[in-house]
Parts: sequence; C-alpha cells; structure tokens
Amino acid sequence: MIANTPKPPYYAVIFTSLRTEVDNQYENMADQMVKLAEQQDGFLGIEFARDGVGITVSYWRDLDAIKNWKENTEHSIARGKGRREWYSAFKTRIAKVERDYGFEKL
Repeated sequence: MIANTPKPPYYAVIFTSLRTEVDNQYENMADQMVKLAEQQDGFLGIEFARDGVGITVSYWRDLDAIKNWKENTEHSIARGKGRREWYSAFKTRIAKVERDYGFEKL
C-alpha cells in the first residue's frame, strides 16, 4: 500500500536492512512496531518491501516526531534485538520531503 501523506514538507525515515537467518518472532515484532508507530504523534504513514533487501519508509511531520519515535522505549528494545539477532546490516537515512506527486488509476 502507498502511504497517503500530506502536502510537503514532511520527513521520511528510510530504513534499509539485510536479515540474518534468525527468525525469533521477527514478523510479530515488526507488526507491533508498525502499530506502535501509528499511535505516535507526528506519524504520517509507512511503506515497506522485502525481497532480499528490506526497505521500510516511514513518514513523519517533523524532526521532533522522529526523535520521539527513536526514544520510544518499546522501539528501543526492538532496535536492540534487531542489532543482536535479526539484521546482518542496516542503514537509516532521514530526508526532508519537499515535493511529492503521484498517479492512481481508478
């Protein structure tokens, strides 16, 4: 699903990852993190795909909202588990969206 974001500017957090072979409830935790993010002030939407390389893009109102999400206790626990078990590598990028446009066939 493509996130329905507001008129720019807003921010995108782009999380790119490579998984290990360890599952240990990964999908369950990922689902929990999406539900938790949706409850955070300033959350605008999320998109993700996985085919070898995982890419998750979450959209946020401002940098303070991103900072608050990073400092969320449950999210911090999940990030730690990701470093220890689920990811062999990852990269997080934060970008300001200044323009967006799209197309939707009805």
